[in-house]
Amino acid sequence: MPLQTAVSGLAHIGIRVHDRARSQQFYELFGFKHAWGPFGPEQVTALLHPSGLEINLIVNAPQPASPNILMDVPEKHAGFTHIALKIGNVAAMEADLSSAGIPISGRRGKDAVFVRDPDGNVLELAAD
Repeated sequence: MPLQTAVSGLAHIGIRVHDRARSQQFYELFGFKHAWGPFGPEQVTALLHPSGLEINLIVNAPQPASPNILMDVPEKHAGFTHIALKIGNVAAMEADLSSAGIPISGRRGKDAVFVRDPDGNVLELAAD
């Protein structure tokens, strides 16, 4: 099978976290629900969104609050910088984020806002 036609979609996104319960609670605010886990030595837990997107929380971040090496240090390292979740309306999302006490960490024009999960991982909430 040629590589160009082998991929049929996104299977899941793995996110390194420090505290499974804290992270699960955060992602549940965006509609993710516990699917399975924790499993294995890194206590991997899968969360599934009604849209079909799955994230795996991988509990192996050594400290509860440390800089995001990809985003928060002057030197730029190769790696995934963020995930983007599709939303319908930026203004409505901003109001919901404010109600939930989640600060906006950045913007991309009028089409998207950025937030951080409890471990500093970046989420883009994009209406485009």
